[in-house]
Amino acid sequence: MQYLVIYESIEGQTRKIAHHVEQRLQTAGHSVSLFNAADKTAPLSFAGYDRIVLAASVHERRHPQSFEVLVAASQKDLAAKPTLMISVSLKAAFDEGHEEAWDYLTEMEMRTKFIPTEELLVAGAVRAGSYDYFESQIVKNVVLKGESVTLDKGVHEFTDWAALDAKIDAFMS
Repeated sequence: MQYLVIYESIEGQTRKIAHHVEQRLQTAGHSVSLFNAADKTAPLSFAGYDRIVLAASVHERRHPQSFEVLVAASQKDLAAKPTLMISVSLKAAFDEGHEEAWDYLTEMEMRTKFIPTEELLVAGAVRAGSYDYFESQIVKNVVLKGESVTLDKGVHEFTDWAALDAKIDAFMS
């Protein structure tokens, strides 16, 4: 089968997830093409692909605008094929945040007028060393409010790779 993985990453975790999906599909014997939605000048064609995986991170309650524009502009092509939407957010890391993380996905679907065949919430990562003071306070007091997570200089990854693999495996069958 031919897979197309369309992604957009802001801090790098969604790019890491997209490459992980690519490797998982290739290991299963499929052909995979990656497309970065942030590259607004790259041509995109859906011809020849059997299934499509979409992946985008959430920042300030929404997926990147250029990703949403691409999805909205391509909704007819996307609707013609099985699609899996992977929504990456820190809210997905905690049980108390799941409802809000689903809201982000629902809001994107309302804006783009596209409903994927399958959906998955995936927890992202915190890259504390890359934040300025203001950003670190937003992450600590708004995004992670009430969670006992130490924001040190390294990367704190919340992604559940086994759950992601299970969903990818199910999407392949």
